[in-house]
Amino acid sequence: MVSRETSASSPGFVVRTAAEVADSEPTFQSESTPLARAAEHSILARRSAFGRPSVGRPAQTRVMVVANQKGGVGKTTSTVNLAAALVQLGQRVLVIDLDPQGNASTALSVEHHRGVPSTYDMLVEGSPLAEVASQSPEFENLSVVPATIDLAGAEIELVSVVARESRLQKAIDAHPLVGTEAEAGEERFDYVLIDCPPSLGLLTLNALVAGAEMLIPIQAEYYALEGLGQLLETVDMVKKHLNNRLDVTTILITMYDARTRLAAGVADEVREHFGDTVLKTSIPRSVRVSEAPSYGQTVMTYDPGSPGALSYLEAAREMATKGAKA
Repeated sequence: MVSRETSASSPGFVVRTAAEVADSEPTFQSESTPLARAAEHSILARRSAFGRPSVGRPAQTRVMVVANQKGGVGKTTSTVNLAAALVQLGQRVLVIDLDPQGNASTALSVEHHRGVPSTYDMLVEGSPLAEVASQSPEFENLSVVPATIDLAGAEIELVSVVARESRLQKAIDAHPLVGTEAEAGEERFDYVLIDCPPSLGLLTLNALVAGAEMLIPIQAEYYALEGLGQLLETVDMVKKHLNNRLDVTTILITMYDARTRLAAGVADEVREHFGDTVLKTSIPRSVRVSEAPSYGQTVMTYDPGSPGALSYLEAAREMATKGAKA
């Protein structure tokens, strides 16, 4: 049974459940199993993506680091769902999985067992980025650099490497589809989203040196705010010594429960401190968002009519529009 969840989205933002979406589309003559429903939702999402108005492409590739050293704040979940939403809005996206757990690779249904070309080969072995990227089976304009278990030892192996903190930056800059339209053409990537591990080690440092923008997911709970100061101190240090282009441009409030005063209080405090950097769209707590990776999907295809999917779509549109204005 598809659950009906309370939406925390903006006024006029109509929320439909997967059942309601399915009722308006041709249905499948198959048993009502989770796998059958997941397949049906995937096809419905692909159909509806063509009817969604696209957003303008940025003048050049936006390299965005998705990081927060606190685990469980929705970092990987936000990376993969924003990537899928941006593709549905007409963008070309590359996701780089820097987390040895490989959860982003799982959610995007890309193989990441040992032996598969991965971020490890790019960072440690020096393989070109174009050679380790895989096409997502869910979306035509979404590519993924998967993370394998080999990446777990990369931080130790990189310690003795010259310019170890800039390996990722050099790999991204050398990719033929990264840059302006004049440099990379119409087939260029509009976004490169880098999913970082929940720590401030050498892998995350590589991402911070490579990116020009930083997206911080913050869970709408008190503990999520405690480590934010340390993260921002690290960003300032990287900006001062290694990458003066880096700016925190986007903060996304995740796991928002409008029924609790705590969530509202945390959200208000974040917005008061960071202003327009915080997206107006918050991501509500959603069972469907949590279920999607177990089927090798994002919620954008697993249940495109759920509050979580619609919120991520609106957040991606807001993020793309803000970037275009900037």
